[in-house]
Amino acid sequence: MVPGPGQQEPEHSEEERFLKSVTHRYHNPVAIRLGAGTVAQLPEILAGRRAVLVTFPEAEGLGLVARLRTILGDSLVAVEDRIEPNPDVSYLAAMYERFWREHARADVVIAVGGGSAIDTAKALMVGTESGRFDDLIALLATGKPFTPARVKALIAVPTTAGTGSEVTPWATIWDKAAGKKHSLHLPQTWPEVAVVDPELMLTLPASVTVQSALDALSHALESIWNVNSNPISDTYAIAAAREVIATLPALLKDPRNVELRARMALAALKAGMAFSNTKTALAHSISYEMTLRFGIPHGIACSFTLPMVLGRAVGVDPGRDAVLGAIFDENLEGAPRRLENFLHEVGVQTDFSAYGVDAEESRRMVMNALDGVRGKNFMGVRT
Repeated sequence: MVPGPGQQEPEHSEEERFLKSVTHRYHNPVAIRLGAGTVAQLPEILAGRRAVLVTFPEAEGLGLVARLRTILGDSLVAVEDRIEPNPDVSYLAAMYERFWREHARADVVIAVGGGSAIDTAKALMVGTESGRFDDLIALLATGKPFTPARVKALIAVPTTAGTGSEVTPWATIWDKAAGKKHSLHLPQTWPEVAVVDPELMLTLPASVTVQSALDALSHALESIWNVNSNPISDTYAIAAAREVIATLPALLKDPRNVELRARMALAALKAGMAFSNTKTALAHSISYEMTLRFGIPHGIACSFTLPMVLGRAVGVDPGRDAVLGAIFDENLEGAPRRLENFLHEVGVQTDFSAYGVDAEESRRMVMNALDGVRGKNFMGVRT
């Protein structure tokens, strides 16, 4: 409404000003099946297509592979279960080339596991003309988009609540010997369907539960203090971050609670929906060196710096402060300490020194991370 004579412009919230100042885009093409028992819907999703199961080594001993064989029947043509944490070129090459020799006629890859299993499946699904893994790495090394010579559909079934990989197109391929990582992200690497069944998460050990949940928390926060932030991602991020902070301590005390597992799975899914459109920022940029050099698990490496990064983000942009305030009950001054206390409560130290990194080296790591691809997404203090 246009104000009349003598009337003042009405007050607008930061969100309203944000919406007026710029246009936004949000895209996520992944169909989602969510809820206890949804893994039984896989035959309906496959609709007669032939599938290769990519899963983690322990899945056989847990009875998960046998269960999936029963569910999938003749649609399941092979199982690849020699997955290692943080998929590395050292073992992916042989797996990739055998996969395309033996399973070229399969239609779908079903990834069942945590982020490493889903990342491995994304690497396998993208076929080069030659069928050689070196050719895929050469394409990734250019850092430019490319159209795969061959590609298979992906159904992602997470057994952890954290990576969000089931609703993103990204996969990380490590080359630890060379001290580098490759990021795979193409229009073709979006999963076709995400099947999020909290019953598959009931046996997760406490360490993996914590690492996964904190990865999700990092995804949520990193999508907010981000130059690519948008109101839709913000909505998912606020809900995800609040849910992780509220649920994780209770879940660690009652890990067989299906309701709590479902809440955490939904929080991780929402965090994935948030950063699927923004990518990550400074905390993740720092994490890559922490994982490569010090072997810190990803979920810890990308979350132990969150209080520090939050401190750099607060006060820089009123619109971002408004979104962060919705997570921390409008008390942004005390938010870094509150976040630090939460991490300590779930057993995670928040000082670089706890991981063998002194003050001088940590400053160098932060400045180096700010110059990284993901670090450049950070909208906070950069000195």
